[in-house]
Amino acid sequence: MVTQKQVEAWVDGYVRAWGSNESKDIAALFTPKAEYHEWPYATDWVGRAQIIEGWQSRAAWQEGGWDFEWSTLMITGDTAAIRGVGTYKELGTFTNLWTVTFDERGKCTMFRMWNNQSAD
Repeated sequence: MVTQKQVEAWVDGYVRAWGSNESKDIAALFTPKAEYHEWPYATDWVGRAQIIEGWQSRAAWQEGGWDFEWSTLMITGDTAAIRGVGTYKELGTFTNLWTVTFDERGKCTMFRMWNNQSAD
């Protein structure tokens, strides 16, 4: 069963990796066979290498700066539901719902994000 402390540590790592865009920071979050799915953008990255490659392809999204706020909605067994709000100077504001399933070491095995751009 995942704990709130593990969720916080993982999301902190996610935000750090999003800011650094370093392969090692991204890889630290996911198991080798992890899956990363995002809607409505039809993102389906399977395996850590594909996740890293896909993640790094979005580096331009950060141009001009960004901010991220989040909260845990619930934890059920090995899965956490997280609400996030990302605000990008160049792209606008996105409200997301994440479900993150963890292994026994606190690494993500399945990441699902529903992403909704807010009307500014």
